Amino acid sequence: MSDLLSRITIQDGKRSGRPCIRGMRIAVHDILGWMAAGMTDAEILSDYDELEPEDLRAALLYAAKALDHSIVTVAAA
Repeated sequence: MSDLLSRITIQDGKRSGRPCIRGMRIAVHDILGWMAAGMTDAEILSDYDELEPEDLRAALLYAAKALDHSIVTVAAA
């Protein structure tokens, strides 16, 4: 899994510091948006030949980890 996450890079000045794929200008957000719009992995990889299948998996893993947090509730006094 850490190999996948090493594909995600964050650089000041590139896509306003958003997480991107391997230093490219393709953001994790872009990939997730394309998937949400219904593009298949094959379509994305065909349209962006610099991407690899592992890049798509890395974007999904990054998003899953970003959303995995505990919810803390405070009981009423």
